[in-house]
Amino acid sequence: MSRSMWRTLFLFLVLALVLTGCGKPYLSALDPAGPVAEKQLSLIKLSLYIMIVVIAVVMIIYVYVLVKFRQRPGQKGYPEQVEGSHTLEIIWTVIPIILLIILAIPTVVTTFTLAETYPEEEEGDALLIKVTAHQYWWEVEYPEQGIVTAQDIYIPTGQRVYFELTSKDVIHSFWVPSLGGKTDTNPGLTNNMWLQADEPGVYHGKCAELCGPSHALMDFKVIAVEPEEFEQWVATMTNYDDTPKTVLAEQGRAVFEQSCIACHATDGVTKSPYPNLAGIGDREKIAGILQNNEENLARWIENPEEVKEGNYMPSASELGLNENDIEALVEYLMQLKLQ
Repeated sequence: MSRSMWRTLFLFLVLALVLTGCGKPYLSALDPAGPVAEKQLSLIKLSLYIMIVVIAVVMIIYVYVLVKFRQRPGQKGYPEQVEGSHTLEIIWTVIPIILLIILAIPTVVTTFTLAETYPEEEEGDALLIKVTAHQYWWEVEYPEQGIVTAQDIYIPTGQRVYFELTSKDVIHSFWVPSLGGKTDTNPGLTNNMWLQADEPGVYHGKCAELCGPSHALMDFKVIAVEPEEFEQWVATMTNYDDTPKTVLAEQGRAVFEQSCIACHATDGVTKSPYPNLAGIGDREKIAGILQNNEENLARWIENPEEVKEGNYMPSASELGLNENDIEALVEYLMQLKLQ
């Protein structure tokens, strides 16, 4: 191999090592923050350990055979041929069966454990959240609390939260790596799962099923808070105050009622065709991807297709909004906070 080829190979090896550190660390299933993710990680580790042992044993035998049966100086003809060995055949049949059993038992137990559905007879001690996937956003409903929101899913820490997952249009997949593996959302069907966050924090999620041109932008967050803070959030959402607080915001409210109210609500309890915007002023991201500030909100209202291709929100020009309307609407929406 020429020197240039060695240099190229070395460059690719270095590049591979560097790229292993790329990506978003919050989308890792190797950093569990709850019992579901921990159980799933333990299965990943178990299968990995089994594969490592199998590879190590095969390589040892391979090297042993190469050395022991190598052709020696002066050797003539072929070494003694072994046509079959019942003992060896039994060994390499039984060992894989044993390894499969070792992997299968905890896998089956964990599968049934994680398949537990919402215990309706214990409604007071369990939280149910219904999530409906849309192109390209997430509708979140708390049926017992009467809350409807989008994108940000608030849950209490240290408590099992049961999810009923479905889709409004195409197949999506609900995935919060730090809390648990993905579950598909299918039109006309409901899939169930439960998650639990042990500590307060923001756990990022994504759609894990190719669902259209903006699939990669279909992000959401699970926000885990202490139980007392969660109860406070419930009280705020069920009695949400969306009253404008400035003159410009009042103008924005009028624009909203004229152009937006057919698709959106701002009260935290109304189930609207598109995201309920209660608390949008406190959300970290707009449309799931843009940093939440006045400039980006105006950009989103003005031309949503430029930000998230394939979404169904009409542009400002299609709604007949001018710059003053957009400014007033932004003022109103940015005042829709949880505090």
